[in-house]
Amino acid sequence: MISLSLAEIASIVGGQQYDIPDDGREVTGPVVADSRAVRPGALFVAFAGERADGHDFARGAVEAGAVAVLAARPVGVPAIVVDDPTAALGALARAVVERLGTTVVGLTGSAGKTSTKDLIAQLLQRHGPTVWPEGNLNNEIGLPLTALRAEETTRHLVLEMGARGVGHIRYLAGLTPPRVGVVLNVGSAHIGEFGGREQIALAKGELVEALPSADEGGIAVLNADDPYVRAMAVRTTARTVLFGEAADAAVRAENVRLTELGQPAFTLHTPSGCSDVTMRLYGEHHVSNALAAAAVAHELGMPVDEIASALSEAGTLSRWRMEVTERADGVTVVNDAYNANPESVRAALRALVAMGAAAKAKGGRTWAVLGEMAELGEESLAEHDAVGRLVVRLNVSKLVAVGGAEAAWLDMGAKNEGSWGEESVHVSDARAAVDLLRSELRPGDVVLVKASRSVGLERVAAALLDDAGPLGTAGAEGGAASR
Repeated sequence: MISLSLAEIASIVGGQQYDIPDDGREVTGPVVADSRAVRPGALFVAFAGERADGHDFARGAVEAGAVAVLAARPVGVPAIVVDDPTAALGALARAVVERLGTTVVGLTGSAGKTSTKDLIAQLLQRHGPTVWPEGNLNNEIGLPLTALRAEETTRHLVLEMGARGVGHIRYLAGLTPPRVGVVLNVGSAHIGEFGGREQIALAKGELVEALPSADEGGIAVLNADDPYVRAMAVRTTARTVLFGEAADAAVRAENVRLTELGQPAFTLHTPSGCSDVTMRLYGEHHVSNALAAAAVAHELGMPVDEIASALSEAGTLSRWRMEVTERADGVTVVNDAYNANPESVRAALRALVAMGAAAKAKGGRTWAVLGEMAELGEESLAEHDAVGRLVVRLNVSKLVAVGGAEAAWLDMGAKNEGSWGEESVHVSDARAAVDLLRSELRPGDVVLVKASRSVGLERVAAALLDDAGPLGTAGAEGGAASR
């Protein structure tokens, strides 16, 4: 973060200073919402969450080096007190981003946001200092925390924007106004909360509505292959750039194929030329993500050969997203357990099949360890049934459905699709899944682990990769509460 005095911060957020010495002290370090992340010069933001109240950790944060606390009440240590710490954090982020004048790239979509954000960041950092969120910090707390990591030298600020309702992205875009807006797709993630794809499209399109006009440098990067996204062109005055496999896409892929390992390869076409790409990531769904990243990089001045080279070298920056690890005994574990919706599960299953083709030729098997896809509303049972059926149609060797009613529908869908019997099994929890897999896996098998974040199936992948194998508690990443 840029250096700011506590008086400046109090003025920006409309807060009152408490217990602050009159010595002109400045915040020179990061702005954090977790007291364990405090470094000397930091500003600690105290949020009252469901499991912890950050105000209880204020003194410890200052003792660890925080200059002050942004809080909702006096805490007995130097503090700037505001009515709403979340709104104050957003106001501070906006003020800092406006002062810096960095190029802000905003990204949204129902699936693939984090992977695409990581790709965009890896491309743009070749052309200058770039800040992007760790994991999927894409809400009203995570986004400003990311933005406040920007410094005077930051050239690009890449921000992921999530939504659980209409108006959320409009709010986030107002905190850090983007010059470039990317919309990947409109799928069924959170459809239970939104009430339908039309409402999801309405919410996602708020990003392009927030862009400056074409005359002011605004650029809307839209997926030409998704009709909901393509239609957003009429909702913006920014210049529109289409990406995809459609013939009229300015940035498009041709000759798309998968290597023997299941990694996508294609010829990248841009308005300034074409170049071949072979990715290190797994699954054909990454082609669309790569095209979105390529479109952003091209619009911001990167040559096509450099874009293709960067895409070919790019890896996974965020945890539990198609993490591929081969054990010493030849079993391959694919940990894609961070989150799940019908679109991302289908993409992961197809990636599993591609990765397992060579293994199956040598006697190995493909395993799909799947859990609940949350927040699907009235579509939930039908979507879980459909995924179970797809497992059979793709000729995946084994399905392990983990959890309650939704997992039972995964299992039932598979068994109703054809002659499957013992190929599909329903187990109650992650521990039971690990016990089953440990007893049945053999060298050459490929295991995909995927479910919504709330299920915590990353524990299954971790246990399979740990010879000792104790099954711990689900890890936590992100969250609104500070401590």
